[in-house]
Amino acid sequence: MPSVDMRSDTVTRPTSAMWDAMRQAELGDDVLGDDPTVIALQELAAETLGKEAAIFTPSGTMANQIAIRLHTQPGDAILMEAGAHPFNYEGAAAAMISGVQIRTVPGRDGILNPDVLANHFRPKDPHCAPVTLVTTEDTANRGGGTPYPIDVLEEIAAVARDRNASTHLDGARLFNAAVASGVSAARRSEPHDTVSICLSKGLGAPVGSLLAGPADLIERALWVRKALGGGMRQAGVLAAAGIYALKNNIHRLDDDHTRAQRLATGLTELGYPTQAPQTNMVYVDVQDGPQAQASLEARGVRCLHVSSTALRLVTHMDVDDDGIALALESFKALRDTLCP
Repeated sequence: MPSVDMRSDTVTRPTSAMWDAMRQAELGDDVLGDDPTVIALQELAAETLGKEAAIFTPSGTMANQIAIRLHTQPGDAILMEAGAHPFNYEGAAAAMISGVQIRTVPGRDGILNPDVLANHFRPKDPHCAPVTLVTTEDTANRGGGTPYPIDVLEEIAAVARDRNASTHLDGARLFNAAVASGVSAARRSEPHDTVSICLSKGLGAPVGSLLAGPADLIERALWVRKALGGGMRQAGVLAAAGIYALKNNIHRLDDDHTRAQRLATGLTELGYPTQAPQTNMVYVDVQDGPQAQASLEARGVRCLHVSSTALRLVTHMDVDDDGIALALESFKALRDTLCP
């Protein structure tokens, strides 16, 4: 039976060319600092993001948590949008690892308003945890894959800086934002002290993320990564996939965005209330989220319910035109039971 997997862009598998790069990778011991392919990936990432240095990590969660540890002390507070990944999907790691309090700020489509953010800084008071870090997520996943306007990123950084707080950009899908907006990843990273990127989403690598920032912070990040169990040995086999992804798979993200638009348009024409996608995520309303997910999966269309009445479908390099057609055919066939 034909099938398409749109649960997430994390389900992508390496292409044959990426496998070739992995097989041919020159290896060393990254914990000892001498894996040449990891070094090359870190240098490429730092250059791409306009930062002094970068460190390779097994996951985006680890990259974010290293950043939080670097920018805070136990008892501090962090501000982030209410739908942000470190608050919702990282297992309370900020509290567990860094001993900090996350305070959420309501946004619109996942985007923080700088004026609203400013109002969430409290006066200096022993009753209140001091805010020492502001994080943003670009694109905003729970906001529908929405890219931040560059002026908003700059204003957020200015709000934080004026109040002696650092800034971290969770750029898990930063390159989707760059392709959609025409504003480069380096330019989008510029206002922030640190930035993380994920290689295993739309870029198609099997594993890995990077944290980039000032050289002194990234040197300290080595200690935090080691303490978290993130030191890998012959990691060059994974880093080679990351190098291939950064060199070959950024510009093709526009194909994913185009297919997401096509899917959303088709769902709207079928009568489903659908949020217009700005990148590669399509959010659609249904009568019953879990039941709709199960019914679609039975027809070979895999997606995730994100609430009791909404589904998320994510386009990526393993979703082709036939996959979009299959999804629309399935939504049409199930319209009587799915469409609200």
